[in-house]
Amino acid sequence: MPLLVRSFPLVSPVEGLKRFAEELSSRSAETDAFYRKYGVTHESWHVQKTPSGSWVIGVARIENPSEAGARYAASSDKFDEWFKNRVLELTGIDLNNTPLGPATEQVFAWSDGSIARSNLCE
Repeated sequence: MPLLVRSFPLVSPVEGLKRFAEELSSRSAETDAFYRKYGVTHESWHVQKTPSGSWVIGVARIENPSEAGARYAASSDKFDEWFKNRVLELTGIDLNNTPLGPATEQVFAWSDGSIARSNLCE
């Protein structure tokens, strides 16, 4: 299953991102349905503080990123719109235009071949 990695600049304080994560947790049934609808089996967010500001790095395992991204960009479901608006507020990235986030190019990957399923990029 493909691994989707993307980074978003934070244009608001990290606390806003943490509140968003708490909102997703408190709306767990909707969050579960949202991710499952797009074939996502894992998503995690990581904040990286740099001299030029904080960035959110998102990592997801997703069945078919291109197909799911197109459906997500076109979606006007209430939860989907809420999610996209929260991302826009926090990062300035419009997921209607770039549904998979800013483009990312993998330039290196290493996995311990002696450990089963250690390669997350397969």
